[in-house]
Amino acid sequence: MDSKTWFKNAKYGMMIHWGLYSLPAGEWKGERMAEIGEWLQQYFRIPNAEYHRLASVFNPILFDAEEWVKLAKDAGMQYMVFTAKHHEGFAMYRSRVSGFNIADATPFGRDVMAELAEACYKHGLKFGVYYSQEIDWSEPNGGGYTRGKTWGGGKAYWTNNWDFPDDEHKDFSQCFEAKIKPQVREILTGYGDLCLIWFDTPGVITPAQSDELYRMVKTYQPDCLVNSRIGNGRGDYSSAGDNEIPDDDKKEQLFETPATLNDTWGYKSFDNNWKSPERVREIREHLNARGINYLLNVGPDYLGRIPAPAAEILRRAKA
Repeated sequence: MDSKTWFKNAKYGMMIHWGLYSLPAGEWKGERMAEIGEWLQQYFRIPNAEYHRLASVFNPILFDAEEWVKLAKDAGMQYMVFTAKHHEGFAMYRSRVSGFNIADATPFGRDVMAELAEACYKHGLKFGVYYSQEIDWSEPNGGGYTRGKTWGGGKAYWTNNWDFPDDEHKDFSQCFEAKIKPQVREILTGYGDLCLIWFDTPGVITPAQSDELYRMVKTYQPDCLVNSRIGNGRGDYSSAGDNEIPDDDKKEQLFETPATLNDTWGYKSFDNNWKSPERVREIREHLNARGINYLLNVGPDYLGRIPAPAAEILRRAKA
């Protein structure tokens, strides 16, 4: 079966947002954030010198790749998409490009992405990765610097403009060449067959840069699909807006809705606004009837556990 036919038939997948943001879990210095947990550094404008110290205590001793994969299988999911690197710039795999990664910068010292890839292979679940190809708050020339403010009542921006305030002279091409491209190459060559790469939040990335990333994916892994958030109209399939539930007619092209199980993507200890199993099933059936895959997110905690309510909902929501 070719990759596009597989994707069309897959219908249901698990997305996993996991990073250093799971440690503060939505709280910082006595304040709780109202927004999505993985944006904590940006929301509170935490300097890298302070935020990066979280790596020194990140030790998710209860992480078990096989448990996560078995949960996805039990829920009827056909693929997994794991955050190799989110906007904080921290790699959740052993990166030779940047020492700011889970294997080298934490007491845990393990490559969780390698363990997940192996568990997916063992249990017959397709494995894909999320990679933030533009926004990187750990880098002086990380992108997003032309987009201004985002949500949070004007508190948050797309770029790191507290450590690196001179937006006018930022040059994303330096970050792209020094970090983005070599890390994407690491992912493509070190983790077996990937069903897809899920890029995100394009802004300053140029058409030529989007094309270069796309060609790299197809050179190393011709069957690996690329989503539309690579930017500039490129990609093999369309990613809807976050939690967007289209009501239109059946889509002939490849299409996917990424969605949350509560109100956040990354773990927030106090977000208990869970969708019911019935609601999850209703959304999945609605999307699938229109030819749209349902990519449903879970946010593991700082010990490596998928929250118990999330696991229970996914199992009960199985058709």
